[in-house]
Amino acid sequence: MWRNVLVVFAALIIGNRPLMSGLTREGVDAFSEMRRQMVETQIQRRGIKDERVLNAMLKVPRHEFVPTVEKLLAYTDGPLPIGHGQTISQPYIVALMTELLHLEPRDKVFEVGTGSGYQAAVLAELAEEVYTIEILEPLYQHAKTTLEKLGYRNIHTRFGDGTKGWPEAAPFDKMIVTAAGIKVPEALVDQLKEGGRIVMPVGEEEQVLVVGEKRKGILQTHETIPVRFVPLVEEEK
Repeated sequence: MWRNVLVVFAALIIGNRPLMSGLTREGVDAFSEMRRQMVETQIQRRGIKDERVLNAMLKVPRHEFVPTVEKLLAYTDGPLPIGHGQTISQPYIVALMTELLHLEPRDKVFEVGTGSGYQAAVLAELAEEVYTIEILEPLYQHAKTTLEKLGYRNIHTRFGDGTKGWPEAAPFDKMIVTAAGIKVPEALVDQLKEGGRIVMPVGEEEQVLVVGEKRKGILQTHETIPVRFVPLVEEEK
């Protein structure tokens, strides 16, 4: 029932305008007011202060990264299913993980778990290059198509096991993992630059968002907030 209420509420916000597709990065869409409210009420009021992150969240059309039946719920305060047992993360969590990366305009970023492609798009607004890997082929294909349609030329996608990294593109300035593992994979630590930063949910039944910095070849980590992510999937050995 609550989903029906949210759909009606969303429809009232955007009025009777039709759902739009084929949006360019510079375009203005029917969901812009919903996106503004999302940033103001769900993200800014919860303490996200980085103006570049806020602007990226304002710009990226989240509704383009969810299934058609979920479009009117794209800007609500929670994760949404994208198929194959996976989800697109809550907007606040996307913003928080992005802010915790401390991204610089010249950074090269590696992402494990492309999913819908939404997090990669947000990263691409803030960094020079984004390399992202998805282990579930249908999600990889769909995300690749969406990102190309929206005009992102600085995002490089690959189908495969992200826990092995992307050796030929390494080292990376920053890394982000969008699924929970029991620890940060060693291959990622090896491919992270000295002084680089990684953000990843860690744990099984109880998960916490961890931030790591590589100092003298060692990853030094600290915990932030409790989270709930889908499990990190690896190729069978």
